[in-house]
This record gives sequence, structure tokens and C-alpha cells, in this order.
Amino acid sequence: MSLRFELDDLSRPAVRELIARHLAGMHEASPPESVHAFDVDKLRGAGVSFWSAWEGDALAGIGALKQLDGSRGELKSMRAADAFRGKGVGRAMLEHLTAEARRAGLTTLWLETGSTGPFVPALKLYESAGFTRCGPFGDYREDPFSVFMTKTL
Repeated sequence: MSLRFELDDLSRPAVRELIARHLAGMHEASPPESVHAFDVDKLRGAGVSFWSAWEGDALAGIGALKQLDGSRGELKSMRAADAFRGKGVGRAMLEHLTAEARRAGLTTLWLETGSTGPFVPALKLYESAGFTRCGPFGDYREDPFSVFMTKTL
């Protein structure tokens, strides 16, 4: 698979639909107070860079990097399109976001993901990429439905 990553303005219908599918999936797997995924407006917020991944004309995945401060970034809204799940799109997006974080001069990456069964593939991906579990960061609080992770770049 040959993916093309684009810094995205979130205007294309396919991208907006995948963001909506991502949010719906988060709400299916976690109680509302434990869903921290960004909607389109938050993904367009200050300090957030959003990428889409494409194979030809097909949207394969999405992901965002939120700059927390001068040295720390947070991964947000990573999702492979349903037709591309299990095909390495998540790992490719994670590698792309990590490279972008390094280019921006960040020294650590952080993330929050779910703790229930549907999140096991994501947890395995992050752990295999060198992320380790940690406590809450930023404005997050302890939550049995959240797992917090970090990685030094």
C-alpha cells in the first residue's frame, strides 16, 4: 500500500464522514464523559494540525497532532477507514505524526485512548511503537475508561 499524507483543511465530505464515524465509535465504546475525541471544530483549533491519508482517491485514515507547549504534543483522532482497518494505516499514520512532531521540535508525545475491548488494537499499536502507560496529563483526570500513554522522541 502506498499512502499519501495531506495536511487537511477538513472540508472534504469523506474526511468529515470519517471524523463522524470516529466520534460515533468513541461514544459506542465509552460513556459520554469519557469521550475525549475532537470534532471538526476542535480539529480546526489553534495548535492542532490534521492529516488525512489516501491510497489513490480513497481515504484510508486520519490523525491529528495537538501542540501542548513548546516541547510536548498530543496525538488526537487517529482512525483508519473501515475498508483499511488491519492493513497498516494506523501504524503509518502514527509514524507520520511522530515524524511531524520531531520536525516541529517536540521532545515528547502523549495520548489518551480508551480502556475497553474495542481499544485493544490501538493499545497494542501504541505499545509496539514505544509508548508507555502513564498518569493523566494536561486537563485529563483519572478515568477507568481512559488509558494515558507517553513516548520520548
